[in-house]
Amino acid sequence: MTSDTTGDTTADTGRDPGRGPGRDTGRSAFGAASTAGEVLAGIDLTGRTAVVTGGYSGVGLAATRALARAGARVVVPARRPETARQALAGVERAEVERLDLGDLDSVRAFAERFLRRRATLDILIAAAGIMACPETRVGPGWEAQFAVNHLGHYALTHLVWPALAAAGAARVVSVSSGYGADWRIRWDDPQFTRGYDKWAAYAQSKLANILFARHLDRLGGPYGVHAFSVDPGWIRTPLQRHLTAGEMVAAGWIDAEGNAAPGLFRTPEQGAATPVWAATSRELDGHGGAYCADCRVTGEGPADDGEAARLWALSAGLTGLDRIR
Repeated sequence: MTSDTTGDTTADTGRDPGRGPGRDTGRSAFGAASTAGEVLAGIDLTGRTAVVTGGYSGVGLAATRALARAGARVVVPARRPETARQALAGVERAEVERLDLGDLDSVRAFAERFLRRRATLDILIAAAGIMACPETRVGPGWEAQFAVNHLGHYALTHLVWPALAAAGAARVVSVSSGYGADWRIRWDDPQFTRGYDKWAAYAQSKLANILFARHLDRLGGPYGVHAFSVDPGWIRTPLQRHLTAGEMVAAGWIDAEGNAAPGLFRTPEQGAATPVWAATSRELDGHGGAYCADCRVTGEGPADDGEAARLWALSAGLTGLDRIR
């Protein structure tokens, strides 16, 4: 199996309370049932440029469509460009570029092409991801979920940083999942070389998404670049392709006939609402680095205790990139 960028995140591992960087603002006009289109109603993004990784499937596709309808030019990086072009047929102002998040050379090549053509980047939504895959190694032997879900996006952000900083008021949105208080970074073995557990590896990558956004906001704030992490909710998409029907039945997601548990899953358009809200809403002014769900800042998320800075240093060492200071 090779890394795939299908652009959707779902299958929460729980929403246990934690000590996040923000609090419930209680102000949003939107919620769990809102759609990306509703969030962007009346917002004009003409002249803005967005990059949505995995923006051709599931949550990412819904975000791409909504941003493009609002007038933004949306660049969709894809490991399978032809598949992406088919999915985006008829979507005005959306264009596809080749990118494999599991291959740093590919990330560099994408960033170089992007910077040659565009001076600014207003919105970066890191929606691509893989979940609970069999043990897979990419690049220099990295565990695939950590590599694709986190390290590839870390590298991409650094490599397009000149365009983000030049925008003056850019936002980076890292799509995580429903936070679990038992999530951990395996500091002594982040690549799971000593015993692979697909769910522990997935949880590590999703925690990394939250910590990455937190530290990026600290460093990017002076440049007008703010970052957020989001839980899009439970959405049934190709993200679950590595799971058997039996696993999903046992988890209570579907019944024996394959029908979804009533009321559990949102539509992709509903799942895209919080990422798009985090990318555009003025309600988030002053809440940079926050973890969001249901179109609001939550009180959930990991206690920091220096882990965000520690992950940043680890990622810099692995990728050789540390350009944001």
